[in-house]
Amino acid sequence: MDARMLNTIVNFIWGIADDCLRDVYVRGKYRDVILPMTVIRRLDAVLEDTKPQVLAMKKTLDSAGITNQWGALCNTAGQAFCNASPFCLRNLTSRPTPQKLKADFEAYLAGFSPNVQEILEKFKFRNQIDTMIEADILGAVIQKFISKDINLSPKPCGNLPGLDNHAMGTIFEELVRRFNEANNEEAGEHWTPRDVVELMADLVFAPIADQIKDATYSCYDGACGTGGMLTVAQDRLNKIAAENGKKVSIHLFGQEIQPETYAIAKADMMLKGDGEEAMHIAYGSTLSSDQHAARSFDFMLANPPYGKSWKTDADKMASGKKKEILDTRFNTATADGEPLPMIPRSSDGQLLFLLNNISKMKQDTPLGSRIVEVHNGSSLFTGDAGSGESNARRYMIENDLVEAIIALPEKMFYNTGIGTFIWVLSNRKEERRKGKIQLIDATAIKTPLRKNMGEKNCELSPAQRQEIVRIFMAFEESEVSRIFPNSEFGYWKVSVQQPLLDEQGNPVRDKKGRIQPDKSKSDTEIIPFRYEGGIEAFMDAEVRPYAPGAFIDPKATKIGYELSFTKYFYKPVQLRPMEDIVADLNALEKETDGMLAEILGGIQG
Repeated sequence: MDARMLNTIVNFIWGIADDCLRDVYVRGKYRDVILPMTVIRRLDAVLEDTKPQVLAMKKTLDSAGITNQWGALCNTAGQAFCNASPFCLRNLTSRPTPQKLKADFEAYLAGFSPNVQEILEKFKFRNQIDTMIEADILGAVIQKFISKDINLSPKPCGNLPGLDNHAMGTIFEELVRRFNEANNEEAGEHWTPRDVVELMADLVFAPIADQIKDATYSCYDGACGTGGMLTVAQDRLNKIAAENGKKVSIHLFGQEIQPETYAIAKADMMLKGDGEEAMHIAYGSTLSSDQHAARSFDFMLANPPYGKSWKTDADKMASGKKKEILDTRFNTATADGEPLPMIPRSSDGQLLFLLNNISKMKQDTPLGSRIVEVHNGSSLFTGDAGSGESNARRYMIENDLVEAIIALPEKMFYNTGIGTFIWVLSNRKEERRKGKIQLIDATAIKTPLRKNMGEKNCELSPAQRQEIVRIFMAFEESEVSRIFPNSEFGYWKVSVQQPLLDEQGNPVRDKKGRIQPDKSKSDTEIIPFRYEGGIEAFMDAEVRPYAPGAFIDPKATKIGYELSFTKYFYKPVQLRPMEDIVADLNALEKETDGMLAEILGGIQG
């Protein structure tokens, strides 16, 4: 089905809200009716042809006293879902009273199989029935969705073509996008701009496109929102496989904590005919209730919440005491066995999602796993040496997992204008990337939007996405691409002490002969790993010339990691030559003198 026809259907459904809901719901609440009704009508249309057989099978099962019927009924329907009520939407339009319509419509909803019931519950759709009955609009809404002017069935109807599962999924995604744009204050919570998602999918698959085999792959998003990243990833892998003459299947997995968003993701999978995939979308918090704990995945993408408190999860995991969170996803050890807790401050849990993905990397396959996540700048530099954030960076870098970090333009997202960064990780780095990290400054690669969408005022065109991927794949130094050894980002934070002196100016020692420090003169120094000669060379060159007796406390030395794009890509503003400035001032002075003379002349006249 072409884009024009798809857009016609979307516009028709969008118009139902204005036609039927305008005087009953505020605009921000239209989605509470339209999204679940779109799901219901699609499921209803898919089940219409097999409805008589399903009812016959139900009668047989009832007669035999069989209570566990859903498997047989879904099998009879030929779908991963079914409806065992005696109704279809088409025969609910002529009811003598609103109360009869309400009773029959509720019976119809109750007839859906448990997997659909969960979607309806998360949408909280039953809460809308009384409102629609009281306003006498339920019948009109149903009538609109079964109108001859729209066909949500997979089969042709009159002059209208049928909708395959992919087209239906596209329509549903477009409705979600429009509702999110209409509610800009919420859009960023659930929706990653499609241009960013497309770029992330390219970064996941492009580097290993020629290594794709005739095989089954898995893709996971632990903060899946409406499931858009999973859908794009699936499409991209299928396209790459086809271009290389390969046949692949891809299983999608996700988890989402927001009830309605979870319902949208699950419904979208079901609308595309992916009944099994819908079962892989889990509900709940990935941090405190990981529903895919035993699985590992080939590809992982995510846009986790950033700048958002995860205290509720911390309370569930260890009564709010971070030191007691022993989850192995967020705790590890150094090569010499030193504990390395990676628990960040409770005000921002985005790094935990990245660590969750790392814990699900495949270790025993040729491709291993590839991870692409988008974060804000906090993940790059927040946290002192030895903090959870710094330890997380240390773990990733010392295990050589980070391929690249890409700085995106500001104002790329709907609900934030701050800078964002794409992390690209792999546990199967190609040889030239081993031991190195590529930083890409893509902040100037953008196309202005004609009209802002919330905070979003720019986008990445297909050509610009290709350019970013080209820079990444080329792995070469340039004005926008810098390549560093992993050690570039590590440092020692040392405690510098000076001796406590007695009245004669001698060093004071304890009973064991150890020099006692003068606590009033304690200080700290940050020493880069790449400082030639290390800590002692730094002390000799940078500290002891000014404090001859200075020494460090080895027990207080901590290791830290941080990344700074400003450090490597900062371009100082080019100052104008002094002679140009003076010339401008002289010209301005002459102009001012002329104006003053004219004013004074006018006054005297």
